[in-house]
Amino acid sequence: MCGRYAFFRWSPVFAGLPGFPADQQPHWSISPNAQVLLLRSEAGEKTISRVRWGLTPPWLTDLSKTPAQARAETVADQPMFRDAFRLRRGLLPANGFYEWRGTARKRPYWLAGDTPTLYFAALWEAYPVEGAVYLSAAVVTQAAANQRRPLILNEAQQQLWLDAQTPRDALLEILSSPQPVLRERVLANLVNDPTLDAPECLTPA
Repeated sequence: MCGRYAFFRWSPVFAGLPGFPADQQPHWSISPNAQVLLLRSEAGEKTISRVRWGLTPPWLTDLSKTPAQARAETVADQPMFRDAFRLRRGLLPANGFYEWRGTARKRPYWLAGDTPTLYFAALWEAYPVEGAVYLSAAVVTQAAANQRRPLILNEAQQQLWLDAQTPRDALLEILSSPQPVLRERVLANLVNDPTLDAPECLTPA
């Protein structure tokens, strides 16, 4: 399951998009419930918002149940996600993500692509509280028997995913699309500490 990722390096072009926080800091360990950057489309223009990682629809009453992931094979129809899938799609930028493998003793791995930034398919919601509106998001995960990795979109898929006019059939095709080959390396156990948010997270084994 995609439980932690990193976003510590971004391009000047990305930082120049509307909404990019002036105080944005690099993060080597981002976990559910953290504040993350969401790329979305507003009136046809790409904008960035800082949102909570954990989807919070406005009708939700139990705020302890805010999913950080949405499964690709059910996201289009599951009540928690279907409206956001239809109307509120976005992207979570990342430099890579972490995966733990093994049985008796799980080892951490770092996975990254050939490009500096990966874009994870995501859904977002707005939750009104006392006159303010808070945004939240969930990452869409690939259908998989074991590890559930984030669904990574290429440039063409990103445009379709963000476009409110993209037909449902085209979105469903994206959900089952082949994924890029990722580079991976095994890490030292420093990243196992969920409070560590520093370059040491990427220390090789």
